[in-house]
Amino acid sequence: MQIVIVLYDRVTALDAIGPYEVLSRMPGAEVVFAAVEAGTVRTDVGSLGLVADVALAAVPSPDVVLVPGGPGQMEQMEDGPLHAWLRAADATSTWTTSVCTGSLILAAAGLLRGRRATSHWLALEQLTGRGAEPAHERVVFDGKYVTAAGVSAGIDMALTLAGRIAGDEVAQTIQLGIEYDPQPPYAAGSAQSAPPHLVERLREASRFVLNG
Repeated sequence: MQIVIVLYDRVTALDAIGPYEVLSRMPGAEVVFAAVEAGTVRTDVGSLGLVADVALAAVPSPDVVLVPGGPGQMEQMEDGPLHAWLRAADATSTWTTSVCTGSLILAAAGLLRGRRATSHWLALEQLTGRGAEPAHERVVFDGKYVTAAGVSAGIDMALTLAGRIAGDEVAQTIQLGIEYDPQPPYAAGSAQSAPPHLVERLREASRFVLNG
C-alpha cells in the first residue's frame, strides 16, 4: 500500500510528520514524500527542511494521498501541476486525505465539491467558497475523503484511518507504540475552550497568513 505525503515550501512540519509516524507503522505500508519537484522544502518556521524523495510524477497512482497544510498553502491555490496530479491520483486512490489547510488545496483542485470537510479553525469557512461544506469536527470522513482539523488533528486522522485500513487492534497498537496519550497542560487547544482574548489575538495575527 503506497501512501504519498505531498510536500511544498512553507508546509507545517507536524501536518506531515504526525500522520507519517502513524501510517508508516501499518503492515505493508510504503510512505513516500513527494513534491512537484524532488528535493528539500523548507517548513513554515524555516529552520527545518523536509526531503521530497521523488517528484509527484513518479508516484501517479498511490493508494492514499495526504496533503498537509501550512502557510505555503496560499501559493498552492492556483490550478497547476499539483492540482493536476491530485485530480489524476484521486481518480484511482482508495483514500484522499488532508490535514489542516491542506483541505483548501483539495477543495481548490475540485475534489471536495459538495462534501463535508474540516480545516484549521481559522480557515474553516474558506471551504464554503470552494464548494465544500465546513464541519466543525476534528476528523471528517465523507466517502473516501478524510480531512483533519488543525495540525495536531492529523495524528487523530491517521489513527482513525489506520483503524479503517488495518483494523482497530493495529491502530491501537500504533497508538500505544507512539504513546499518544494527550494530557495538555492547558485547555486552550480549540477556539471554544481557549481564553477569548487569545482567540482574537491569534485570529488577528493570522489574518494575512491564512487569507492572503
